[in-house]
Amino acid sequence: MPERTSYEAGRPSWVDLATTDVAGAQSFYGALFGWTAHEMDTGDMGGRYFMLHKDGKVVAGMAPVPSDDTPTVWSVYLAVDDVDSVTAKVTEAGGSVMMPPMDVMDTGRMAFIADPTGAMIGLWQAGTHIGSAIIAEPGTHTWVELLTDDVAAAQAFYTDVFGYDAETNQTPNGPYTVLMLGGEGVAGMMPRTPQMGDFPNYWGVYFGVEDADAAVATASANGGTVLMPGMDIPEVGRIAVIRDPQGGSFTVMQSA
Repeated sequence: MPERTSYEAGRPSWVDLATTDVAGAQSFYGALFGWTAHEMDTGDMGGRYFMLHKDGKVVAGMAPVPSDDTPTVWSVYLAVDDVDSVTAKVTEAGGSVMMPPMDVMDTGRMAFIADPTGAMIGLWQAGTHIGSAIIAEPGTHTWVELLTDDVAAAQAFYTDVFGYDAETNQTPNGPYTVLMLGGEGVAGMMPRTPQMGDFPNYWGVYFGVEDADAAVATASANGGTVLMPGMDIPEVGRIAVIRDPQGGSFTVMQSA
């Protein structure tokens, strides 16, 4: 089991869902991934936050959207050793600080930034909470990916701020760029195409499943919408894109 006790800086360490219907989302993802939800004590911070568990290990988070006009969305967080110093680099590299660093009780310190193409991503400096306790297996996040209309600008930003190397390869679906840490791919980037529809640049989350087509069927039976049916990616696996009943989109991946 790929359990984690820490994350090196630059590696995706956490994902969470802001949703318009917490109870409905918990029911949907419970049926799809077998998650159980446990509400945190947020102390003086207020608000509600739920830790989502798979086989007794925390794998993701969930909270209600902060306002009625906020859509349901999954967010990705990158591990950092010092959130303040990383945030200081963002504007110099052409990005924006959307939420300045703040302490989250003793669990960690966080910020939200946007890259030069407008895609937002979180930064997480671990305290008592390192992030997901399990990754890269069914029911956990296995990959994160930026869809953007300017891969070159995004690549320059992420390599500058986080020290990634980048490798771009041609695939049957066009160019695909992998952000590397120590020779290992940790995230992907690909250009948006007109066929994908009109949406903002964003970081998407992949969740592992044992059977992508079965996951599509389960999602559909529980009120989800299939945005892209199962598709084979050579040497990678089979993927499908799903939207939950509240509007949050994600990808499921059955590894090759």
